[in-house]
Amino acid sequence: MIGRGISLKVVFLGDTAVGKSCLAVRFVRNEFFEFQEPTIGAAFLGKTINANDKRYKFEIWDTAGQERYRSLAPMYYRGAKAAVIVYDITDEDTFKGAKTWVSEIKKKSNNCLILLVGNKVDLTNNRKVDIHMVKEYVESNNLIYMESSAKTGLNVDKIFTTIAENIPEDNEQNEHEPINEIVNVNNREERARYTQYNCC
Repeated sequence: MIGRGISLKVVFLGDTAVGKSCLAVRFVRNEFFEFQEPTIGAAFLGKTINANDKRYKFEIWDTAGQERYRSLAPMYYRGAKAAVIVYDITDEDTFKGAKTWVSEIKKKSNNCLILLVGNKVDLTNNRKVDIHMVKEYVESNNLIYMESSAKTGLNVDKIFTTIAENIPEDNEQNEHEPINEIVNVNNREERARYTQYNCC
């Protein structure tokens, strides 16, 4: 029997073109687009799932990876229960970028669960980020780590079930109405509709 509903705000962070939007869209709509337009500012996505005898409504903020939007990030990760920090396993610079996001979240966002996700594992033959180095970093920073592929869907759902399994009960919030949609928060009217979801 499914118990009470729980609302979880999740923010996706990482450099541009690491696949943040692709992961989010794969989870919400089970779709993948080879060529995804860069996110401008942020996009809001929502999906409700059942896990652990509970109903979880994920309120997902997919942030832009371009440097010029970085100053906006605190508005989206403030109040987040989990941060999914994504890098591209074929690009060492994106791992360096991911580490700066980990440091920022640890400093500025209390009680935020951090998942480090190495995306594009379907391109493992082109791997440039050493997995042993990543594991050492994860252990020393007490992070949850997994690798994924938005293209094949590998571990995409697992990202969110892992969040559900690791959020302390006292960090949970009762949910609003279930949603399954994508919102362009750069549209003023649509952004206004979702200020209720702890975006700032």
